[in-house]
Amino acid sequence: MKQQTAARLALICLVIVAGIGQQALGRAASGNAPTAAKGVPKFELDPTWPQLPNNWVLGTSINISIDRRDHVWLIHRYRLVPAEKKDRAAPPVLEFDERGKFVQAWGGPSNDYDWPDLEHSITVDYKDRVWVAGSNPVNPVSGSRRSDDMILRLTPKGKFLSQLGRRDSSGGNKDTKNFKMPCEMFVYKKTNEVFVADGYGNRRVIVLDADTGAFKRMWGAFGKPPGGVDNCKIVAPKSFPDAEGPPHFNVAHAIRVANDGTVYLADRENRRVQAFTPDGKFIKQLIRTQARFARNLALSPDPQQQFLYVGADKDIAIVDRKTLDVVGTVNPAGMIGAGHHIAVDSKGNLYIAQTATGMQKLVFKGLSPTR
Repeated sequence: MKQQTAARLALICLVIVAGIGQQALGRAASGNAPTAAKGVPKFELDPTWPQLPNNWVLGTSINISIDRRDHVWLIHRYRLVPAEKKDRAAPPVLEFDERGKFVQAWGGPSNDYDWPDLEHSITVDYKDRVWVAGSNPVNPVSGSRRSDDMILRLTPKGKFLSQLGRRDSSGGNKDTKNFKMPCEMFVYKKTNEVFVADGYGNRRVIVLDADTGAFKRMWGAFGKPPGGVDNCKIVAPKSFPDAEGPPHFNVAHAIRVANDGTVYLADRENRRVQAFTPDGKFIKQLIRTQARFARNLALSPDPQQQFLYVGADKDIAIVDRKTLDVVGTVNPAGMIGAGHHIAVDSKGNLYIAQTATGMQKLVFKGLSPTR
């Protein structure tokens, strides 16, 4: 009898242990987001993603966003498709499902709104609104000298909702109605505010009500009033000291707001990431001036959002979000580079929009030991 009882207990223990192990294995196999455990995220290229229909051709894959269903939204510069392939140019906005299967495409000039002459940014927010912005004429390849000083809001089907700002209308860093070639937007759900990295022409973060577009506040580098020259001057090679860096942004290129309200701004040509409170108070920065840094930003999707991904020179830096220490890099075999803009889905997979080189999906493969 005692032997049978002991055997039953042993079997129960085995079942419990096996169940715990299977749960952990299931989390890894399903690609669930990393937790606050020790280690850094590791990735593997998915060479089959995405699937373009109709023999379509993409121009410059410029920005990428993930919606709440883990659908992937790409905006590309369709006007830059080579002349001999123009008849196969895909519409500027494309939606794919989580497997990379094409869902729909739309976008382009309209009499109802000012479509950008040079597409730069797309953001899909928690209400499924699609935000689109451009950066003309920072790059003369468009052939137009008109200034994209506006942001569009559209439905997931491309129906026009509203326009913030107007083309050729920017009054500079103090203008609360218009932008100046805005680089990227992020909608923070807790306050329903849109944070704009207004960075190719202006030198600021500007915050608006995401429903009405009403101005809330703005700030520049170190949380000071925005200033500096209102044009994009690329710094290559670096011409500034390491320490704090210049007093103003130079291409405020990417922006993210963490669940705890911390705002991260990629100050691209100053090669630094600055962190702020939601009200614009400067917290700290990560600056790396030896090579290209702070091209783009993305947050890991675990509840703590432990990691901040930062586009560097030829790879993507993995940054501990709380300390702003670089703890690893993303550079799996076949990766096309650090990307122009990047995004992360709810499973931790990383997506890269790498301008003329195309776009890629890097599959999250769990955590590896810190290097």
